[in-house]
Amino acid sequence: MNQIEGKAWSGRPHPENEPTPAYHAELAPLVDAHIHLDSYDETRQHEILSGLQNANVEGLIAVSMHLDSSRNNLRLAREYPQLVHPAFGFHPEQAIPSGGEIEELFAWMKRHTGEMIAVGEVGLPYYTRTEAERTGRSFDSLPYEELLERFIAFAREEDKPIVLHAVYEDADTACRLLAKYNVRRAHFHWFKGSPETVRYMAKQGYFISFTPDIVYEEEIRELARRYPPDLVMSETDGPWPFEGPFAGQTTHPRMTADVAAAWGMIRGLSLPEARRQLLGNAKRFYGI
Repeated sequence: MNQIEGKAWSGRPHPENEPTPAYHAELAPLVDAHIHLDSYDETRQHEILSGLQNANVEGLIAVSMHLDSSRNNLRLAREYPQLVHPAFGFHPEQAIPSGGEIEELFAWMKRHTGEMIAVGEVGLPYYTRTEAERTGRSFDSLPYEELLERFIAFAREEDKPIVLHAVYEDADTACRLLAKYNVRRAHFHWFKGSPETVRYMAKQGYFISFTPDIVYEEEIRELARRYPPDLVMSETDGPWPFEGPFAGQTTHPRMTADVAAAWGMIRGLSLPEARRQLLGNAKRFYGI
């Protein structure tokens, strides 16, 4: 059993319905820097939001899948203005919408720029593309690259951070487009990539975030060892489910506590230090 700042942590996450330990008041709260809040059913949304204080979570960056998703996240942000910080965009792991739908999304985002924390989630369809290639189907990535470029240009124009779904070789394309528009406030969520790309991203000051799989996934743990500690955040990507010790649990922002504990141990930080760092990073990046 590991000892962190005098408190025992077994390396196992808290059970789904177990409250955060009583000593959490001594610890900084956390931010779930990437969650699909609107993808939970309405009852679970309100359960999550009403329980954030007990879970010692200060707020959520609620990313969007498409226009309807953006509208739903805006509604939740208006209902819970201190907790929900909405990002608007189009998730790339789905079919490209029609030209009219794209224009409607950008026009809507323009009208609600003052209420959005960031552009996101946007990026490139790595998993859709590689699955098509694996099964011998053709796949045209160009429309996705063109749409991503528009989102990056929008983020530049509106001076907003951008939340990216861009892993492995797709990250190189995203980096090229970010450089083209001189966009520095970029958050690559749940990132995986080559050592060369990791070094480039760190040099540019791009942020990444870790999900609960940092507890059990060696690829992610190795990335945590290498990426600058002032450029990382905690996230859940909920409701995406996790494996290992989280198997069978509904993904909840409270799991950021397990992210912080695992990341702190990897970096040789006490639990209070790790949480303060992750909280400060998220607040600095998103301006909250």
